Amino acid sequence: MKSIFATAIFLFAIAGIVSGQQAISPANRIELFNGTNFDNFIFCMRDGAEPMKTWSITNGLIHCNGSGIGYFRTKESYSNYVVTVVWRFVKMAPKKDNTGVLVHIQPPDKIWPMCVQNQGKSGHQGDFFVMSGAECKEHLGQDANTPIPLHGSPNENSIGEWNTNQTMCIANTVFATINGRPLNTITECTISSGFIGIQSEGADFEVKRISLNRIEAGSSHPLLAH
Repeated sequence: MKSIFATAIFLFAIAGIVSGQQAISPANRIELFNGTNFDNFIFCMRDGAEPMKTWSITNGLIHCNGSGIGYFRTKESYSNYVVTVVWRFVKMAPKKDNTGVLVHIQPPDKIWPMCVQNQGKSGHQGDFFVMSGAECKEHLGQDANTPIPLHGSPNENSIGEWNTNQTMCIANTVFATINGRPLNTITECTISSGFIGIQSEGADFEVKRISLNRIEAGSSHPLLAH
């Protein structure tokens, strides 16, 4: 019997993530980051820290220096989508290698909110964390700080090179793919919609794209039939 993960790999391969690549083409993409400012986002920083001491934008790139703990998130809530984040580590140091893509963020904003995290930690991109009371089938009975580990070896590029982190959310299932390789799947999540965010947790990194492609409810896309 094929595992859920093996089935997901097969379906990713034949579907090109969504509808034969059509849904992730530039013509069908919503740019959450406009390349200029943070107008589309809301910040939540530990102890009310000033966000701009941690986050900045220069030459169309978001820079996080990792000095403050927190996140920024979309103003709009989403469900059924693929979110693509293109980012890279600027430099690396012990305990300075951690970030993450947060999906299904639930109010209220706090450190940390209920959500699902597609891990951005160096060497672990593609791990999943279900945070602050969120749960999924693959995590039941485990400690809250225990991740659902990626399947197989990491697929990250070298420090300083760009990585493409994609998180696909369909109903109560979430998929992670890193640089085109499907690495993880969680099912029966207790949350299925919410805000989308990027985490600051020590890493010095840059982001050049945060984009979203909606997946229409009731679509005949093969992933929805499994």
